[in-house]
Amino acid sequence: MTTGQHRAAQPETGPPDEEPLPTIAEQMADQLGGWRGLVESSIPVVVFVLANVIGELRPAVIASVAIALLIAGLRLAQRRPIRHAVNGLFGVGIGAAIAWRTGDERDFYLPGILYGIGYGIALLISAAIRQPLVGWIWSVLVAKGRSEWRDDPKLVRTFTQLTVLWGVVWLAKVGVQAGLYVAHQDTALGVARLALGYPPYALLLLITVWTVRRVTREPQPTPLPGA
Repeated sequence: MTTGQHRAAQPETGPPDEEPLPTIAEQMADQLGGWRGLVESSIPVVVFVLANVIGELRPAVIASVAIALLIAGLRLAQRRPIRHAVNGLFGVGIGAAIAWRTGDERDFYLPGILYGIGYGIALLISAAIRQPLVGWIWSVLVAKGRSEWRDDPKLVRTFTQLTVLWGVVWLAKVGVQAGLYVAHQDTALGVARLALGYPPYALLLLITVWTVRRVTREPQPTPLPGA
């Protein structure tokens, strides 16, 4: 057998530069920041809720902002990614500034409520115009900028359905918080902010990753010999 024949008999292994998708656990860990990211992003809100229950508004605002700054500083000193810490600091800082200015503790949660309403509406609109936001976010965060899913009707339909799911859940959870805000249920609003924060987000992320991976891994029809 010649060398050329030997090479021709070897199975194709695919393009050498094509990398497999990260596992579900890896993708979820990256988006949630791992257990440390989950805990660190929740600490400032927990501190605000507890400090506001046992004390007054302004000490609670100062304590929550100080904790958020401390967490961001520690991550920076340890040369760890600070994306989640910065996001948390930004959200806490805006809410704290509004609550400080108005003197109303429930206003601490107002930016999150408004953001949730806007995000939920944007998701539903993107699905309605066949430009599902979840699909584009997938392209950026998982597919390394590739958007081949736009050429696959099945994936377009899948991302559209997922986007509607995200939008409905997002508006439902922010609706609960908005109802508590209007009813001046300040402590319950803080508890709802924590309970309706990462748990629904993690569940939606798990459903999204599992669904897309299942669709993309469905076997394709085998071409006929000589076709």
